[in-house]
Amino acid sequence: MASQFERFSTLVGSQAIEKLQNSKVIVFGLGGVGGYVVEALARSGVGSLTIVDNDIVDITNLNRQIIAIHSTIGLSKVDVSESRILDINPSCSVTKIKTFFLPEDIEAFDFSSFDYVVDCIDTVSTKIALAVRCNALNVHLISSMGTGNKLDPSALLVSDISKTSVCPLARVLRTELKKRGINHLKVVYSKEVPVIKKRTPASNAIVPATAGLLIASEVLKTLTSSVKLAQSELQ
Repeated sequence: MASQFERFSTLVGSQAIEKLQNSKVIVFGLGGVGGYVVEALARSGVGSLTIVDNDIVDITNLNRQIIAIHSTIGLSKVDVSESRILDINPSCSVTKIKTFFLPEDIEAFDFSSFDYVVDCIDTVSTKIALAVRCNALNVHLISSMGTGNKLDPSALLVSDISKTSVCPLARVLRTELKKRGINHLKVVYSKEVPVIKKRTPASNAIVPATAGLLIASEVLKTLTSSVKLAQSELQ
């Protein structure tokens, strides 16, 4: 009988699938970017997902968020996401945390228990707190920069925070992290100059989704890197 991961296994190998099934990832924020991160990780066989968000699905989310459809409007994002993950992969262990994560909540999380931390939140202070804690624990972290007011998905890049340009959020984060002695952080950011500038960012279905998939790709690549190395050594 065919496995739901059969075609992915053909691409990356059964050992990589086993590694993913034994991996734990936490995703902060289930919006336009984070929702697609979770979607790709669930479809790729990550065995344990912790999802953190305190928001509900709003009608304005319909244009870009994968968990947002008319039947989910008004429902908790973590509840909708949990249901979707388990419908994709019933074997996945899902922990949902309904909270608006703030820097003062950092002590409530055992980050050392995760193989990867994904930051898809908007507040700079919380991004800084996550970066400081993960750096101290030597835990893998990738952070999403701003995707609002952008139209060109091809302008998105995976980079180190030290090499970013154009993105205002990346600039602020880079400066603040330097003050704390942190010069490196993996990020996904856009080199596109914002099309417009609005307090409530404009958005579309393409750019946030692409950023989320790029992040998921980096997570999967890191989680399976040791397996790939072992396989190449045997060839």
